Amino acid sequence: MKKTLVSRLHAGRALAGALFAIATLAASLPATASPTIQHWTAPTGARVYFVESHALPLVDIQIDFAGGSAADPAGKAGTASLTRGLLDAGAGELDEQAISDRSADLGIAIGGGVEADRSSLSLRTLSSARERDAGVALAAELLAHPRFPADVLERERARGIAGLKEALTRPGPIAAKQFAQSIYGSHPYGLSTSLESLAAIGREDLVAYHGRHYVARNASIAIVGDVDRQTAERIAVDLTAALPAGEPAPPMAQPHQPEAAVLRIPNPSAQAHVLIGQPVLSREDPDYYPLLVGNYVLGGGGFVSRLTKEVREKRGYAYSVSSHFMPQQVAGPFQIALQTRGSQVDDALQVVDRTLADFIADGPTAAELRAAKDNIINGFGLRLDSNRKILGYVAVIGFYRLPLDWLDSYPRKVAEVSAEQIRDAYRRRLEPAHRVAVIVGGDGDRKAEPAAAEAAPSPADAGGPR
Repeated sequence: MKKTLVSRLHAGRALAGALFAIATLAASLPATASPTIQHWTAPTGARVYFVESHALPLVDIQIDFAGGSAADPAGKAGTASLTRGLLDAGAGELDEQAISDRSADLGIAIGGGVEADRSSLSLRTLSSARERDAGVALAAELLAHPRFPADVLERERARGIAGLKEALTRPGPIAAKQFAQSIYGSHPYGLSTSLESLAAIGREDLVAYHGRHYVARNASIAIVGDVDRQTAERIAVDLTAALPAGEPAPPMAQPHQPEAAVLRIPNPSAQAHVLIGQPVLSREDPDYYPLLVGNYVLGGGGFVSRLTKEVREKRGYAYSVSSHFMPQQVAGPFQIALQTRGSQVDDALQVVDRTLADFIADGPTAAELRAAKDNIINGFGLRLDSNRKILGYVAVIGFYRLPLDWLDSYPRKVAEVSAEQIRDAYRRRLEPAHRVAVIVGGDGDRKAEPAAAEAAPSPADAGGPR
């Protein structure tokens, strides 16, 4: 007999309660050593990365396809996001409501998203055979047979356009969009969704994107949880058996380094949003660990970082200021971010510039280096204290083809970094001749300034943006 709506709700709530209880238990368990990752290639051609863990009756799965926002067609930025977003809007014989009802009945959680390099679908389910197998079957249906309903596309595109219109009135999103375009130029990492590109995307574009990128040989599957190797092998095949074999995505070209520049974009906000940086770090970069450890000292260590001490504590120019590297398939961005009153933005930039130049020249002190290593190494266990966190790392290791012992070697390689390695890496990789600063807003706190981009400072000009 068909379940009533009430019975479905009770079933979904009961399973959701069980998942909550399990998650609470997981949070109370002690962190363990780095997990052992098993790897193989499924008969379908998908690469599989598996961590067996029977501590909790859960299975977490993520399938990544090489093809994220950087693979959007020319003039149609946003195609990858709309394709991924409409996977659960209808698939096979199931419409949007039926997919939602089935997920609730099974107590499963389907998620995922789109980054520059990859599009992903994730599944969390109880490990009992009924829920697990039905959840995998539903995920496989979404991946292989999406409908891309025209009415849902219109709804989601309208929602996206409305959201983008609102975002482009705020200095933060404007700065992020301009920063990516400024440091990457015509490289795919510089693409960003626009009102025009969203309006240009049709259903046929989603079908074409899906057919090109959602293929078995372009897939990397991470499985973490309460199943054995044999079951994990079957899950990987079930997820990709109905996909076309396809071919792996070709490697992405490296971006060109930009010319140094300072760009000012008017906005009536009192606070100026400032982003400074350039393309730097890939996932398999030989300078990964020196740049990582050095950044904790420079701007990644919160209140103990040099940028916070110089910009916030000594001068009060910003409530927060930080720096970070975002490793990607090819050179991902290095970025310093802060917000400051428009009337003091130039003074704040001078302090940031001087602090960065001093760090590049001198590197960390012995005490700073020791503190950075201690924090990174001692906090590493907290990054692996749940299935979901482990899944995130295993997915990254699999997708970017990192060594299987990456998690084990991480603390050791951090401990081995020397101050000289940090100085050498920062001198070579953060050249002021390629550094871009984007400043948006602050007009509400100072007299209007020219909106055009300023001329790039010369390399002899004290090394960086002003």
